[in-house]
Amino acid sequence: MFNIGVLTVSDKGARGERTDESGPAIREILESIGGKMIEYAVVPDERIIISATLSRWADTGNLDIILTSGGTGLSPRDFTPEATLFIVDRLVPGLPEAIRAESFKKSPAGILSRGVAGIRKSCLIINLPGSVKAVRECLDIILPALPHALEVLKGDATECATRPDIHNLNKGDGC
Repeated sequence: MFNIGVLTVSDKGARGERTDESGPAIREILESIGGKMIEYAVVPDERIIISATLSRWADTGNLDIILTSGGTGLSPRDFTPEATLFIVDRLVPGLPEAIRAESFKKSPAGILSRGVAGIRKSCLIINLPGSVKAVRECLDIILPALPHALEVLKGDATECATRPDIHNLNKGDGC
């Protein structure tokens, strides 16, 4: 069991002009692997608001993972990666690298996502794109690694080499 925070970043969503569909999709997918949503909000594309919300949620110690949706593209109002980078202690570059690599196979525009992932205290924070389709595709890519990542952050992990679900001797170490 792990606790989830979902932060949707959308000017229109924050103003009530658009219904958030990506946040509920994240909740549904993570609950299917044992997550429980503790925090949820829709905020405007404002760097300070995004950073403040992420840091406040991570600092409570109540969340194991925060997933953001939206604000990862190239538009002048897309600040989610910068807001995340401002507050994380350490980066986890493999998650967004895998997302971009696999997304590119489906669409050349997949490499334009600027999402990042990092750790603040013991909370994993991952930026996802804003569309429901992209959220589902991106989570499909990283979902196999998330339970182990959260176990490690919580101090509950066993040796990687002894876990057949995350370790394949034919593919190398993987940890």
